[in-house]
Amino acid sequence: MDLSAVRFDERGLVPVVVQDARTGEVLTLAYANREALEETLRTRRSTFFSRSRQALWRKGATSGHTQEVVEVLLDCDGDAVVYRVIPHGPACHTGERTCFHRPLLSGEPDLGFVLGQVYATIQERLRTLPEGSYVARLHREGLDRILKKIGEEAGEVIIAAKNGSPEEVRWEASDLLFHLLLVLAETGVGLQDLAHTLWERHKPQGRPGASG
Repeated sequence: MDLSAVRFDERGLVPVVVQDARTGEVLTLAYANREALEETLRTRRSTFFSRSRQALWRKGATSGHTQEVVEVLLDCDGDAVVYRVIPHGPACHTGERTCFHRPLLSGEPDLGFVLGQVYATIQERLRTLPEGSYVARLHREGLDRILKKIGEEAGEVIIAAKNGSPEEVRWEASDLLFHLLLVLAETGVGLQDLAHTLWERHKPQGRPGASG
């Protein structure tokens, strides 16, 4: 692992932005020294350097909220790093999903973020099967019933599009996406699996690994 391009500051540290690889959401900002970066690359688990404790900080060592690192990126100047991760639990010590949970200027969430949150909720419903849950009810009715819903919702999208109504299309497409996410969860296909397949099909030219 060649870290010669990393420009550590006078303290031997580099800032690390941690990003959810599934949704693109920024989870936290931390710092790493050379040893922390080397351990992250070796173990594929988020490791940082704690400036307050002056020691390595292995995310989840005490809380159990680990982060599986799928990609590490270095910025153009070499003085900042991004860990793209799959989080297993909240990133923030407060129990919030992300450390950036106090809006100063609110905006609309992007589609990737929303899909990730809905998928995570569906997985939780399937795990706990709470009484009164729509997801739990469809699960109990079986995969054939869920697949029938896919067909019904796809038909509704077609009708909405034929009607020329953007509002109807938006509404019906949301229903279709929800039930598609349920099928993915039921069959054990993760959003990261879907992202990988789509990326392999449509990745832009010039990206490392892209076919010529």
